[in-house]
Amino acid sequence: MSETILEIRHLSKTFGTHAVLKDVDFTVNKGDVTSIIGASGSGKSTLLRCINLLETLTTGEILFHGQSVTDGKLNQSAYRARVGMVFQSFNLFNNLTVLENCMIGQRKVNKAPRGEARDRALYYLNKVGMLPYINARPGQISGGQKQRVAIARALAMEPEVLLFDEPTSALDPEMVGEVLDVMKSLAAEKMTMLVVTHEMGFARDVSTQVVYMADGVIVEEGPPSQVLTNPQDARTREFLKRFLSQSPG
Repeated sequence: MSETILEIRHLSKTFGTHAVLKDVDFTVNKGDVTSIIGASGSGKSTLLRCINLLETLTTGEILFHGQSVTDGKLNQSAYRARVGMVFQSFNLFNNLTVLENCMIGQRKVNKAPRGEARDRALYYLNKVGMLPYINARPGQISGGQKQRVAIARALAMEPEVLLFDEPTSALDPEMVGEVLDVMKSLAAEKMTMLVVTHEMGFARDVSTQVVYMADGVIVEEGPPSQVLTNPQDARTREFLKRFLSQSPG
């Protein structure tokens, strides 16, 4: 029996009169790699931001190991340390070195001693191939390298779940592969991941689950062999046909 880490129940989010998410339900089990796909504006990134408590839900609740994280009793910083986030635009501190970027969250949130935070940062920077750049600042490295640092920073908090919000969409095409390779290695180690992505190859080859969203609702979900190869809903079929016809190669 799979261990459930996150449960999203009847989640809705409106901005003014615009309903971005409507009654979304799904579950994240330990070791799942869930790819969330869909056209721009379908609510994918907003869903991740709600899960990470960067947006306030309009209705519904989120449970982490069966405990509500939306009832106001939770220490949000401690929760975010367990449910890490990797952003599209890296969100690194430009005035800090690569190493310092990977230490600051551990020091401020986890209250880790400096030596321990440094050792852990070095371990994860090595894991993503960024050890030679520990003294560089973000402005001195490429987009792909910045994203690998951002992944190392999230991993250094030793989260149970990692949320990726279109982690390759701000990158030049030649840098996409280096970031996807890191994510594939994490998946092979059974890291629980929730990935908003347009990378259909990753969704097909690495995911255990694929969720297709349109107009703020989950239209279809299941293993990639089902959702990507034999979609049941006409909207999923239309999206895949349109998306794959636009994709290079």
